[in-house]
This record gives sequence, structure tokens and C-alpha cells, in this order.
Amino acid sequence: MRVLVTGSRGFVGTWLCRHLEESGDEVSELPKDLDVRDTGGLAEALAEAAPEAVCHLAAQANVGASWRDPVETFSVNAIGTLNLCVAAVALPQKPRVLHVSTAEVYGQVPPEHMPVTEEEPFAPVNPYAASKAAAEMAGLQAWLGQGLEVVRARAFNHTGPGQPEGFVAPDLAHQVVRAARGELDFISTGNISVKRDLSDVRDVVRAYRLLLVHGKPGAAYNVCRGEAVAISTLLRRLMELAGVDVPVRPDPARYRPADVPEHVGDPGRLKALTGWQPEVSLDQTLSDLLASLQVD
Repeated sequence: MRVLVTGSRGFVGTWLCRHLEESGDEVSELPKDLDVRDTGGLAEALAEAAPEAVCHLAAQANVGASWRDPVETFSVNAIGTLNLCVAAVALPQKPRVLHVSTAEVYGQVPPEHMPVTEEEPFAPVNPYAASKAAAEMAGLQAWLGQGLEVVRARAFNHTGPGQPEGFVAPDLAHQVVRAARGELDFISTGNISVKRDLSDVRDVVRAYRLLLVHGKPGAAYNVCRGEAVAISTLLRRLMELAGVDVPVRPDPARYRPADVPEHVGDPGRLKALTGWQPEVSLDQTLSDLLASLQVD
């Protein structure tokens, strides 16, 4: 299968390209300096690649950054996805498209509605979530109105080796590693009482390829473990694995203007369709994340 991956040089994109190649796929990338908002450049790149399938990961994916610049976030995520769909529809042979969305589109889900299914309505509480909800609608319209086979993957939190700072697990892990080196006397945190459904990036990219091949056009699929862990528990385990025992102090600057207290998803639709199961334990994920930082 010839697969074009947008956002191929990012954290998840790097792991996805590796997995696709190991699965026997022929992988291509967009030019390094191409912005997905460049309509003409994107159309030219897709025409040259002539892919059978596209995995669309290119996005501004940081919630904190979306609060600082909501217009830029919406432009990249929503308009960029629309541009991709327009370019794909124009190809002589329309490719299948996996649009990587986010569980953030669900917003603050009532406890009685958890674990969250794909039927939960959109209720975005941050600019990133709103931009991805709009991007999903662009992909759905391309399927319903123009026959472009777009499958939507709603990823819950995921981490692993190579994830940059700006996300909770690597932010905490970097501090833990520095504390282990004697460079920090305490760990600074945001709201660590929240609970998140956290998967390993290697499990997530396996799910993406399965959905690219088997997903029903127009449908959405949760990609998640199906259980939530408190960020405080995550931090405690990182410290235990690194042999670190220092104080933990809240930092108001790390708190978000609005946050979701708990997010846990129902991966039943994904599992029923593909047989996917998470294979990497949380301890293994955190150990590998710490090891990657210690090498750096």
C-alpha cells in the first residue's frame, strides 16, 4: 500500500512511518517546508505522490499552545484538513484517508456517560478541541458529499519515547530525570488530580494502520486503553522508576484556563472491527520514556 503521511516528522508521525514500513507499506512524506495551508503546494504534493491512502497527522496538537494562539491552531487544523480533502478529491484515484482527531472533542463528559463512546456529542472546551471538531466535519463532508473515504480516529492521550515537552508525561519525565541528576530539588506541576486514558504511542500507531485498512468511511473510532490513570499516579510511578524522592509543588502557571477532570474512553468499536488490543504496559511506556531522556 502506498501511504502518504502528513506530519510524518512529528512524534507520532515518526512512529507511524516506522510501523507502516515494517508492515510492508511504501511510505511518502510531504516536502519538509510545506504548510498544509498552502493549497497549491499541497495539491501538487498529493498529485506527485499518487497515494492509495493518506494518514493525516499534520496539526498544531498542543492544547496549551492553542490557548495562546487559537486562530493559528484553527487555521492549521481545520483549514489544513479541508485543504487535504480538496486535494485528495481532485486526484484521478481518490485515496482512503485516515484523519487523526482527538478525544478532546468530547469535552467535559458527565461521569454517567463514561467510558466515552463515539456517540457522545462534541463539547470542546479548548481551542484545540474546537479546531479538531471542525476538521472532523470537513472530513465527514468530503465523504458524504464527494465520496472521499475518510475514517476518523479519535485518539485519547498517548505518550512514549520521543514525545517533546509541552505534554504532561514528557514534561514530568524531564523534571524527574533532572531531579535524578541532582539538578532539581522539587517537581513543579499543573493540576495532577485529573485522570487520563493514557496509551503507548506504539499501540496507537498500530491502531491507526488497522483503521486505515479496515475502518468504515465516515465512521469515528476511539483509540484508547479504556481505563484512566490520575496524573498524580503517573508522576509517582515516574519517580519510583527513576529512584527519585523530592517534593511536588503546584505551579499556577502550569494550570489551564479550563480542564477536563476525567477522560476515559470506550475502545469497543475499534476492538470489534480490528481485534486491536493494547500491548505495551504503562510501566514499560514510562520506563522507555525515562530511558530516552537519560540518553539525551
